[in-house]
Amino acid sequence: MSHLWRIEIATFAYLVAALLFIWALKSMAHPRTAVRGNLLGVLGMGLAIATAILDEHVAGYVTIVAGLIVGSVVGAVLATRVQMTGMPQMVALLNGFGGLASVLVSGADLLNNEAAVRQGHWPIDVLIAVAASAIVGAVTFSGSLLAYGKLQEFAALKKPIRYPLQQPLNALLGLVVLGLSAWLVVAGGAGHFGTVIGLFAVIALASLLLGLTLVNPIGGADMPVVISLLNSYSGIAAGMTGFVIANNVLMIGGALVGASGIILTQIMCKAMNRSLTNVLFGVLDAGGSGPAASEVYAKVRSTTPEDVALLLDGVQRVVIVPGYGMAVAQAQHAVRELGKTLEDKGVSVEYAIHPVAGRMPGHMNVLLAEADVSYDKLKEMDAINPTMDTVDVAIVIGANDVVNPVAKTDPKSPIAGMPIIEVDRCRTVIVIKRSLSPGFAGIANPLFAADNTLLLFADGKEAVMEITKAIKAG
Repeated sequence: MSHLWRIEIATFAYLVAALLFIWALKSMAHPRTAVRGNLLGVLGMGLAIATAILDEHVAGYVTIVAGLIVGSVVGAVLATRVQMTGMPQMVALLNGFGGLASVLVSGADLLNNEAAVRQGHWPIDVLIAVAASAIVGAVTFSGSLLAYGKLQEFAALKKPIRYPLQQPLNALLGLVVLGLSAWLVVAGGAGHFGTVIGLFAVIALASLLLGLTLVNPIGGADMPVVISLLNSYSGIAAGMTGFVIANNVLMIGGALVGASGIILTQIMCKAMNRSLTNVLFGVLDAGGSGPAASEVYAKVRSTTPEDVALLLDGVQRVVIVPGYGMAVAQAQHAVRELGKTLEDKGVSVEYAIHPVAGRMPGHMNVLLAEADVSYDKLKEMDAINPTMDTVDVAIVIGANDVVNPVAKTDPKSPIAGMPIIEVDRCRTVIVIKRSLSPGFAGIANPLFAADNTLLLFADGKEAVMEITKAIKAG
C-alpha cells in the first residue's frame, strides 16, 4: 500500500472516530440513550487507537501491546470492582491520568524532534501547544489527585491547608508559569533545545504545585463542580497534545471533552446560584462553622419504620430526596420498591434531584436509573421546589447539605446562597440517617430538629425495606 493511501485511510478513520465521538456525546445528553452513547464512544476510541497503532511511523509494538494489556486489565478490574460510592473518586483519577498522559506525550514528542528544535524549525504554534499541554495537563493531574483525596475523606486532606496570602500567591505562581511558557516559545524559536527541555520540566513541576494550590481551598458542596471542571481540563490538555503530535482525532476529542465539561460546570454553577469564580476562589470548604450540633439537635424526634408506614397510609403525594447516604447504603433498589409499593396504593411518588447531590454530577440519576426508576419521575430542583408545600411526606435518604435550610437563613454559613431542596416546606419530613453526623460541608442541619421532621436512625437500605414491609403488612 502506497504512503499516500495510508494517509488517506488514516484520515478517513480519524474522521469516522470523531463523528462517533460527537454522536456519542449527543446520545449521552439523555438517560434513555446514554448507554448507546457510551458504546458509540468506545467504538470511536477503539477505531482511533487502532488507526494510531497501525501508523507506519510507529515502532516498538512490544511496548505498545504490553501497555494495552496492562491498561485493559487495570481498567476492567476497576470497572467491575468500584462501588457507586467510589465512582466520583474514580472519575477524579481518570481525569488526572488523562492530564498526566498529555504531559508525557508532549514531552516525548519534544525529545523526538530534537533536531528540528535545534534548527529552529518547530512552528511557534506547536511550541505554544507544548507549553499549554504541560500547564493544563500537570494542573489536572495534581488537582485531580487532591480532589480524589478530598472525596475519599482522608483526614489530612478533608480540611484545606491555610496559609497567608493564599490567592495572591496562586496568582503569582500562575503568572510565573505563563512567563516561563513565553520563554519556552522564544527559546524554541531560537533553537535552544536544552533551554526548552529544562523549561518544559520546570513548567510541568510548577503547574503540579499550582494544581494543588488551586484545589486545596475547595470542598463541601463544590466538589462535584471541581470534578466537572477537571474533566474539562483533561480534555483541553488532550486537545493541546493533539496539536503537538498533529493528531486530528485527539484535537477533536479533546475539544469535545473540554467544551462539554465547561458547559456542565456552568450549568451546575447556575443551579447552585454561584459563579465559577466564586467556586474557584470563594473557599467553600468542608468543616464549616455554625451553631454547636448539641444546641441544634436538642429537640430531635425519632421514629420507627412502623410509625412511618402508618404516616404514609392515606397520603396523596410523596417526594423522595436521595443523597450520598443512599449511595453508601446501596439503597436505590429498596427505594424503588418503596416507591412502587406506594404507587400501587394510589400515591403519587416523585424523586427530587439536587444538581450536586452525591459527589459527582448526575450521581443520584445514575443510581436511580440503575434501579429502573422511571426517568419522568426524576424531578430537578427548580422544577419541584415551587410545589413542595403541597407534598404530604418528604422522605430524605442520606441527604444533608442539599436540604439544609441554613443555606437560606445564615449568610455566614459555608453553604450560604446555595439553592436547596426545600423539604422544610412539606407537611411532614422523614429523614433516614445512621446518626446526626454532619454532611460534607461539616455543619449541623436544623431541619432535623424542625417541628415537622422525624428521624429514622438506621442504615438506609434496611430502613427503607422495613418501611416497605410494614406498608405491605398493613
